[in-house]
Amino acid sequence: MNRRKFGQLFAATALEAAVLRSRAQTAPPSASATAPRFSVMLWVLGRATPFDKGLEMVAEAGYQGVELTGQFAKWTPEEQRGIMARMSSLKLEFDSMSGVRAGFAVPEGGEAFLTETTAHIKKAKEIGCPQVILLSGKRSDGVDPQVQKQASIDNLKRASDVAAEHGVDIVIEPIDPLENPPIFLQSVSVGFEIVRAVNRPNVKVLYDYYHEQRSFGNLIEKFEKNAEWVGLVHIADVPGRHDPGTGEVDYGNIYRAMAKLKYNRFIAMEYYPVGDVVTSLKKARADAQQAMASVS
Repeated sequence: MNRRKFGQLFAATALEAAVLRSRAQTAPPSASATAPRFSVMLWVLGRATPFDKGLEMVAEAGYQGVELTGQFAKWTPEEQRGIMARMSSLKLEFDSMSGVRAGFAVPEGGEAFLTETTAHIKKAKEIGCPQVILLSGKRSDGVDPQVQKQASIDNLKRASDVAAEHGVDIVIEPIDPLENPPIFLQSVSVGFEIVRAVNRPNVKVLYDYYHEQRSFGNLIEKFEKNAEWVGLVHIADVPGRHDPGTGEVDYGNIYRAMAKLKYNRFIAMEYYPVGDVVTSLKKARADAQQAMASVS
């Protein structure tokens, strides 16, 4: 990002900076008391979309949150202050962030995982982000899957302790084997087994309907049986990771099921928009809200 342009676009008043510092210190929980809010994983807007422009598009589409995938690692203190002030002016928040490369399911990698996760948790607290997304890492050749499952439980308990000290939640994300063949955690079914065993209120599953549909299906039943352990949902249709409604997933039924069970955390769009980005995001949000509002 051009530094001069950055300064022009993100110049903050002293009041805005003070408000954001207060927000970062007393970040609200990611869940609304009555209804879910909506966010966008920024990487799906494309590398050609400048960060500041992406924020403006998300705000124009009527969303409340944005999700990060490591962009914060390169921010200077000046850039971070400007970005947070701009977020405030657009009435946006960072609802979750990812970027930890060490996996929680790697038996010999516990210390590296905890060190890296601790750094991300501290950064999350610093920028007022209430939730960190974690991945399992690869399957270990010749290692019993139960050993990796137990390593996951043990490592996540340690990470949970650190996260609790900073008022941050953790969500673990399964990735389907078509996209990431060697990854250990591939389905929400195993993810729910792990978080139930961890049994901490700040450790839940990121239910990505796109990933789960590609290889496993049965989306609604798994949500219904585990709703209290869902900390975040990601939305995209299959095939192609495009707008909900363009593929085989009946998101109307999914949203109604979520509303019946009073899901009230963030719903994050993680799809490649077809056509105009803002128009697409507006429709995706409106369709979700309409379906959920139809449940009495």
